[in-house]
Amino acid sequence: MNVEQLAKLSLETADQVCLGYLQDLSDDDLMRRPHSACNHLNWQVGHLIVAEHEMMNGVSAMPPLPAGFVARYKKETQSSNRRQDFCGKDELLQVQKDQRAGTLAVLSRLSEADLDKPTGIDYAPSVGAIVALIPAHWLMHAGQWVIVRRELGRPPLF
Repeated sequence: MNVEQLAKLSLETADQVCLGYLQDLSDDDLMRRPHSACNHLNWQVGHLIVAEHEMMNGVSAMPPLPAGFVARYKKETQSSNRRQDFCGKDELLQVQKDQRAGTLAVLSRLSEADLDKPTGIDYAPSVGAIVALIPAHWLMHAGQWVIVRRELGRPPLF
């Protein structure tokens, strides 16, 4: 297994877990917060999409996000509980799919030497660190989604 295959496997594993947790949740379910001091799931998913786009776009060109998407999921919108302020689940998942395809396309063009290139970002100092951070970031947030799933009576998936 080479580095590209390993990175792709990490992304696929994160997708299996994260998309599995979201698969049977409704638009209303995605507006739930695991705790009053936490962001609702819809905002978290949008935030993850924007973060992946921005990080990978710093490495190489990514597919554009839909018009207004970044504005919907900026830090200042995280306190809103109005469903109409955010995308519906189907749109969110389509944007995630499009961005993940972009991430995989960028990854396929990177050499192993490219992964060592510095980014100037303290939390991801190299291109390889960015690639490693993306699945970890998704999985970190998915831990909060389990709480909402349990509150809704959904069974454990993994």
